[in-house]
Amino acid sequence: MFTGLIREIGKVKAYRNNILSIQSTHRAKLGDSIAVNGVCLTVIKVNPDGFDLELADETRAVIDESKLKGEVHIEPAMQMSDRFEGHIVQGHVDCMGEITEIVKRENGTDYIIKVPTACIAHIIPKGSITIDGISLTVNEVYDNRFRITIIPHTLENTLIRTYRKGTKVNIETDMFARYIDHILKHRSQKRSMGWNEIDAITMSY
Repeated sequence: MFTGLIREIGKVKAYRNNILSIQSTHRAKLGDSIAVNGVCLTVIKVNPDGFDLELADETRAVIDESKLKGEVHIEPAMQMSDRFEGHIVQGHVDCMGEITEIVKRENGTDYIIKVPTACIAHIIPKGSITIDGISLTVNEVYDNRFRITIIPHTLENTLIRTYRKGTKVNIETDMFARYIDHILKHRSQKRSMGWNEIDAITMSY
């Protein structure tokens, strides 16, 4: 589990044969879960200047691999003793978004992001969303787009400051919205769900 608060800007040293090598000051351990641009990955090797992670075929099928180069957002998995900030983030990318409009405001910048229509049902006005691993608040939701406002502090401390029209971003929608939608769809069945089915739904997230 993560919180969507970026701890460091790391650098991709190499990405080949499903192995992602990251330069980072974070002292990782073998088996650690680390979110890279919002994608939960497992540390398979610790290096003097960072760590290596492995991407499953399922992950590679969802994300845009162009996100795995240059600088990247890094967040180690949350520990039980940590203060809970941001929101509950699983590191499971639901879809790719594309920035279609950037509008500067007096004390912030609006970003309009286009996503697949199927993803919109899980994006809630004034709810939480994860963009490239960053916990943010949704302001407005449209047919296949949504609007977020980034304050100056977030711009200064994340890679969003480098984003332009056409930039692709990893999207993780609100976990609770996904749960509720999934359960309601199954309730349309005539019979009630058993505990085995409920467990299967829970474990699928």
